[in-house]
Amino acid sequence: MKRAVLLALSTLLIVTAGIAFAEYPDRPITYIISFNPGGESDITARLQEPFLEEILGVAVNVNHKPGGGGAVAWSEFQRTAKPDGYTVIGTNIPHIIGQPMLRKDSGYETDGFDLIMWFHFTPNALIVRADSPFKTLKDFIEYAKAHPKVVTVGGSGTYSANHLETLRLEREAGIKLTYIPHTGTGPLAPAILGGHLTSLMNYSMLPAQLGDKVRVLAVASEERVEALPDAPTFKEQGYDIVGGAFRGVAAPKGTPKEIIAKLADAFTKTNKKIAEKQLPLGFVMTYATGDDAKALVDKMRRNYSDVIVDIIKEREKK
Repeated sequence: MKRAVLLALSTLLIVTAGIAFAEYPDRPITYIISFNPGGESDITARLQEPFLEEILGVAVNVNHKPGGGGAVAWSEFQRTAKPDGYTVIGTNIPHIIGQPMLRKDSGYETDGFDLIMWFHFTPNALIVRADSPFKTLKDFIEYAKAHPKVVTVGGSGTYSANHLETLRLEREAGIKLTYIPHTGTGPLAPAILGGHLTSLMNYSMLPAQLGDKVRVLAVASEERVEALPDAPTFKEQGYDIVGGAFRGVAAPKGTPKEIIAKLADAFTKTNKKIAEKQLPLGFVMTYATGDDAKALVDKMRRNYSDVIVDIIKEREKK
């Protein structure tokens, strides 16, 4: 009799769970962006929002929680978000790799998310104002060599893709720069246009937006970016620097696999719909879900290991 009751209860739980998933989603989904409005993550989320709502059949509400180069939102998310599929968050490589390794106060773990998808990549670009005396990367490097730490480079967050690429440039070119972290891409345009920074290390979308107000000295991609055909790569100019930011979306750890799969399908379909708008802006579309999403994190963790080791060694000297 006891066994029969237990079997009945188990069956009821399985059926109930199946019904719950079949009805998912049945209420609005909160989509957290951990950077300021106006940056690549925000622009992408705004493009995704109507298509996600159409596919999922519920409202998708984009909320911003900037700070700490993403760490403020990611740490709160890992502490408090329920694994029920109704709260998701934008993620960023290498931020989620570098910060937990290099900041004791990051408050989150690289592997503390259930990844849904990595949906695009934007290479870094070294940018100056159009009236800058630096016409080429060579000009920039020669001046920086003669004036250590005088040249300022603005970027999105500490130990972000922008910061790590700046450190790579220092290492490759034998120069010393002064990196100025910002809370996201949004504040960088007024900072460079207002003359508050010498340069930016930011993503390919920003110069595509600003047009002839800025000059791109180099792009950290294997080949020239479609949206910036006149901008040379670092590789063309003798520096083996390729990198940028992969952006994606994640759920809280422990979210049911069926929900992750449903969200991944929705974001994949959405990615195909917004590609024609994002490619001219300097984005490269990606479609990494499931095991491929985890493999991308592992690959990029290896790619940035040398720079991160250098940072740790420098700290130990102090």
